[in-house]
Amino acid sequence: MDNEISNKQISIEIIYALETEQKLFNLTIETTTNVEQAIKQSNILQHYPEIILTINKVGIFNKVCKLTDKLQDGDRIEIYRPLIADPKETRKKRALKQK
Repeated sequence: MDNEISNKQISIEIIYALETEQKLFNLTIETTTNVEQAIKQSNILQHYPEIILTINKVGIFNKVCKLTDKLQDGDRIEIYRPLIADPKETRKKRALKQK
């Protein structure tokens, strides 16, 4: 019985968005696969070598998660890019410009 559960497969998505494009990978994985393993299995790191899992944050459906988190059927892993500008500084500049 335990072997049946561990061999069950689920479907997930992995997405990485750049300023000019989005890349979506559909993947079928074992239920025991964690976030990091799924990202590596998707081969997205070969397409985007700028992704460094120790630096880039990841999330599931817009909620930051750990690379060791387990996945559920239908989950969408999102790989976040570092911010180009500090949002607080951007708001300050906009506010000063409007005055």
